[in-house]
This record gives sequence, C-alpha cells and structure tokens, in this order.
Amino acid sequence: MRVLLIGANGYIGRFVADRLLADPAVQLTALGRGDDADVRFDLATGSPGALTRFLDAVHPGVVINCAGTTRGGARELTRHNTVAVATVCEALRRSGCGARLVQVGCSAEYGPSQPGSSTAEDAVPRPGGPYGVSKLAATELVLSSGLDAVVLRVFSPAGPGTPAGSPLGRLAEAMRRAMQSGDGELKLGGLGTQRDFVDVRDVARAVHAASLSAAQGIINIGSGRAVRLRDAAATLARVAGYAGALHELDGPPGALRPAIGHPRPDPDHAPPLAYPYPDGCGSWQQADVRTARDRLGWRPRITLEESLADIWMEAACRI
Repeated sequence: MRVLLIGANGYIGRFVADRLLADPAVQLTALGRGDDADVRFDLATGSPGALTRFLDAVHPGVVINCAGTTRGGARELTRHNTVAVATVCEALRRSGCGARLVQVGCSAEYGPSQPGSSTAEDAVPRPGGPYGVSKLAATELVLSSGLDAVVLRVFSPAGPGTPAGSPLGRLAEAMRRAMQSGDGELKLGGLGTQRDFVDVRDVARAVHAASLSAAQGIINIGSGRAVRLRDAAATLARVAGYAGALHELDGPPGALRPAIGHPRPDPDHAPPLAYPYPDGCGSWQQADVRTARDRLGWRPRITLEESLADIWMEAACRI
C-alpha cells in the first residue's frame, strides 16, 4: 500500500510515520516543508495543480494529513489549517489516483461541552476560538469534497514528544525546576480543567487503522474519560518522585490566575488572566469513543500514567 503522509515532522505525524514504517505492507512517502521530507511542498502556498501532478506520479492509495498549526493569529491558522486542506482536497479531486484521505482533526472543533457529558460525533460543533474554527472549516471541506475520506477528531494528545509549551509540558517543566532548585512547594494554576487525554502512540494506531478501513465521516479518538489537570499533576509528581506540596492558585470566578508554572506573583503586579487550555473548550471535554471501537476496531491501550512518565522522562533530561 502506497501512503503519502503530510506533516510527518509534527507532534502526531512523527508517531504516525513510525507506525506506518513498522508495517511491511506500507510504502511510505513523506511530504512537508522541512528539508528532511521526501518531497518538499508547502500546502499553504503551493498550488493544487502542482500537488495533483505529484499525486499522479506517485499514485498513493492513501493520503494522511497530519499537518497544521496550533499557534498564531486567525490568518496564519486559516492558511495552515484550512487553506492547506482545501489544496489537498482539490488536488485529490483532480488526480486520477483515487486515494483515500485520512484527515487528522481536533476536539477543539466541538468547543465547550456540558460537564459530565460525553461528546459524540453528531454533536453540533461550536468552536470557542480561531484554532477550532480553522480546524472545523477543514473538516467541512473534507466532508463535502466527495472523496473517500475520514476525519479523526483527536482529543488531548499526551505522551512522548509533548510540546514544552502545552499544559502538560509546562506542568512537567515547572516540576523539574522545583526539584532542581529544591523547592518544597509548587504553585500551579488552572488545575480544575478536565480534558480527555489520549496517548499520541494510540492516536497513531487509530490513524493506521483508519487508513486500512472503509470508514467515512467523523470519528472521535480519545480515552473516553475526562481527567482533572489537578489529578494529572498529582500523578506526574508521583512518577517524578516529587515529594513537595502542590498548591492550587485557582481563585473564585473572575479572579486573576497565573498559568501552570508561573513564577510567584508580585502582589503589586498581578499576572494577566491565563487559561491552561487556550483551546476555547471551557472546563470540560470527554469523548464518546464508541464509533472508533465499532468502525475501526480501535481502543486506547496506553494509560495516562505511562504517558505522563514519558513526558517526565523528557523533561528531566532537559538542560
């Protein structure tokens, strides 16, 4: 099976590439903006015609798109998350390769959820920020393209390679600094947020399964269980061997709260309002993952404790 992987150098893309390379039946080609890609191509600026010619030459059976960005203003998010997907869809429509498209989406497309609820694929999306809007627009482009396509809405990925700027990455870095300095207490903010964490290696397994299946439409990829960031912090402290006290800085509604790992605030200079998850999803997200089980035969295998242990291992080795 010839697979074209877009975004192989990204957080999720790296693990998807590893998973595909371990399958002897897969012939993998990586397309991206970096020098180490098999083919250099910028989806945000390249023309659909140029991509079509490449597709006709390589003739992949599956195209997997893991490319995108989580940072930047609305214009940059639209270019890399929406315009790029429009280019892929148009090139596939023009091409004679007939490839299946697996698009990696995001739970930010759903927006805030009712606490205690599980979000299924038929939920009406109400993204709460420009990132979610840009990813939702990409999903709508894929679903209306007429292609053989599936969108995997990935909830909160965790595990090795977790970006240092992400909430779990900042948490691990704050704990590393506290242990390095011998600080017996760690003050953290935003610990009441609850998210559905899923290990990035399990996400890669889901992408692999989707590329082999005939499933179409939207499929949630998550653990099916919301976890408070407070509990994740306690688990991380246990696996790290941090014996200090964890103090939560969250105040009453409307209070100013420092983000995870923020230095102790100067009482004369209150920190700006900061949210641990700037994804527009509010205080709660939990996936209904029955569709992934029924249509992909996929279930998460890796526990959050194992994911956090891998995050800590990388943070501890950071100088």
